[in-house]
Amino acid sequence: MKCDNADSEPLENEELLNNLLTMGVDVDMARKRQPGVFNRTGTNEQNLKTFLLSKGASKEVIASIISRYPRAMTRTPESLSNRWDLWRRIVTSDLEIVAILERSPESFFRSSNNLNLEKNMEFLYSVGLTRKCLCRLLTNAPRTFSNSLDLNKQMVEFLQGVSLSLGHNDPTGFVKKIIFKNPFILIQSTKRVKTNIEFLQSAFNLNNEQVLVLICGPGAKILDLSNDCMRRNYTNIKERLFSLGCTAEEIRKFVLSCPDVIFLGQKKFSDKIDCLIEEKISISQIIENPQILDSSISTLKSRIKELVNAGYNLSTSNISLLSWSQKRYNAKLKKLNTGQNVVLGN
Repeated sequence: MKCDNADSEPLENEELLNNLLTMGVDVDMARKRQPGVFNRTGTNEQNLKTFLLSKGASKEVIASIISRYPRAMTRTPESLSNRWDLWRRIVTSDLEIVAILERSPESFFRSSNNLNLEKNMEFLYSVGLTRKCLCRLLTNAPRTFSNSLDLNKQMVEFLQGVSLSLGHNDPTGFVKKIIFKNPFILIQSTKRVKTNIEFLQSAFNLNNEQVLVLICGPGAKILDLSNDCMRRNYTNIKERLFSLGCTAEEIRKFVLSCPDVIFLGQKKFSDKIDCLIEEKISISQIIENPQILDSSISTLKSRIKELVNAGYNLSTSNISLLSWSQKRYNAKLKKLNTGQNVVLGN
């Protein structure tokens, strides 16, 4: 053990440090993330390594997991085994779980309360969620399963109430749609979601049926935005588009057809609009194709340059290809370049 004086930090477990260095763990990163783990006299790094190796994880992946989430070493072999078995009720293979852990170690190791995990799984199955949906939650929003059972019940009951208040006759189906569209919804507060739904209905003057269509579809993802962020970003969008000559109805249709634009803060939204306008793309084209704003500025700039070089006239042609998948876009660009070469050859 390290020597220290009365004013120094707590002693670190020297045996643990040596073990971690041998395992290839980035000790500096781990210490910064969860320093308290290094003061414990009993850790299970060797058991953790053995367990994860038995599930197909490589030594490099194990070192990465511990580097980013050292608290993983505090879990007992029994707790690890029980939790793994519970996850396997949802995830189809050990290697899929390893992949999730590699991406997000916290998702598995954040809690050791396996009983709470099991109760949450049983509850979510009981309200009609499928194994596929639970797997999506586990992969994208694992904190759902660390929530207390009561918190998850509150959100599900709240969503069922929203469904009924809007005239939907299948509250179970409504909840399934919302959660599948937005797996993060269960880790938000009911107050936040309620305020956002009320804001959307008021801001866009929607009747109950229109609200249902929006929040069961493209608007589901923005329900977990902070209320202030949603209001501020929408105000910024309106002000910028008004300044470019858009009407209130055009702005309304623009946002409702692609609610994801509300995720864009003032600078990012303005920068993307400016980038497109500088390339002679009209605001009316942008309004008709709001999904192009999902692309990063670097993607927009590189694609515009490539298309112009291929002889594509963005001012008069369809600009939706600026947001196409890379595979689809590359195929189109190849076709354009081939056509241009044929013309030049003639």
